[in-house]
Amino acid sequence: MEIKFKKTKVLAMLGIIVLAVSGYYHYCTSQPVILEFGVVAGGIYDVPNWQSYRTIDEMIEKFEKIHPHIKIKYRSGTLKGDYSEWLAQKVLKGQEPDVFYVMPGDFNTFTSIGVMEKLDEFIAEDDQFNLDSFYVNAIRSGQFQGSYYGLAKEVDPRLMFVNTTLLKKEGIEIPQGNWTWEEFYDICRRVTKDIDGNGKIGQFGVVDFNWQDAVYTNGQQLFNTSGTKAVFDKPDVLESIKFIVALNQLNQNYKVTPEDFDNGRVAFRPFPFSYYRAYKSYPYRIIRYSGFEWQCIQLPRGPYGNNAAQLNSFLLGMSKRSKHKKEAWEFIKFLTYNQEIQMDVFRYSHGVPVLRAVTESNGADEELRRYNPEEKISIDKKVLSDVIDKSIVIPRFHKHDDAMKMADKEIFQIINGGKNPEVSLQILNQDINRFLIQ
Repeated sequence: MEIKFKKTKVLAMLGIIVLAVSGYYHYCTSQPVILEFGVVAGGIYDVPNWQSYRTIDEMIEKFEKIHPHIKIKYRSGTLKGDYSEWLAQKVLKGQEPDVFYVMPGDFNTFTSIGVMEKLDEFIAEDDQFNLDSFYVNAIRSGQFQGSYYGLAKEVDPRLMFVNTTLLKKEGIEIPQGNWTWEEFYDICRRVTKDIDGNGKIGQFGVVDFNWQDAVYTNGQQLFNTSGTKAVFDKPDVLESIKFIVALNQLNQNYKVTPEDFDNGRVAFRPFPFSYYRAYKSYPYRIIRYSGFEWQCIQLPRGPYGNNAAQLNSFLLGMSKRSKHKKEAWEFIKFLTYNQEIQMDVFRYSHGVPVLRAVTESNGADEELRRYNPEEKISIDKKVLSDVIDKSIVIPRFHKHDDAMKMADKEIFQIINGGKNPEVSLQILNQDINRFLIQ
């Protein structure tokens, strides 16, 4: 009798434990997963965007409607200029968000020190996700040493702004399509002149077409893909630097400034596409560029390159320390792969969607016209796709940014200080290679 009572007592206790565990499991599974999202206030571009929070709130609302068990929270008020420092401090404390925007200058550092989760397995195992839907260069921009650590939400190709009023005044046709360095130089030569009879040049060809633009439009890379070797001494890189020297010599030692372009005295200035989106729309076109007509076209190509330069990508990354990686992946996938969210890039942001089908859709034309309906969109969506396809994605490796600072310093002296380009690039290449193997 006593043994039977003990068995009954044990069974009852086991039942209570099972019920407790079951209840606790039900409580835990019924509670929403909280994901922290690292965002930039005011937008990720260096242009006005009063709708930045609207797009964040709307995409979170749409995601939570599809995934009611996941809640997204974010900290507002962190401006782009402060974002990298804020995120770095969070990383040092082990408190970085589950999902966060990765600024271009932070990607190499975060991947090198192991902050970001590798996304290869998530991509490979998700049968509702296909990399073929993306622009290849957008996908490549999130790779580090052959693996995916970030996915681009939007991209910002570099284009050429043209002062069409100035060219028309000089009787010069606006360059079209597959134009070359030779044509570019010829136009710059023709428009560079003294316009008021004071003996000084007052009108110029170009500002801010830098040595990197020349290298990339000539189809050249400066490092191998692994970042272990620099190739600044290649003949085609030398040719690119010489081209910049020749352009600068047209100005007879005058330093052309962005203000000269703003004042209508310069024919060309390269800009990211985001500038075109911002300053072609009302009211910003009235504030910034109302003194002359302008449009954007592709960059001129060098002898061995394409009509495109470096592609800027704005990536989303996942913290390696996130406790909710499955949910974090669903959020990243939603922001980059959902067509409606991608169309929101045209609606509320100033970049270009990373899904080819969205960028080349009829809906893209509608959104591009929304804020300047009285004007024709001066860049065709197919041209925009072509620029993205031809753009250069620079290799991702830890010492890249420091190596480029070394190069900037030396090449500035070549362009402005009269140093021998060929010898200087050979010495620079040796110095950077020594730095890379340290």
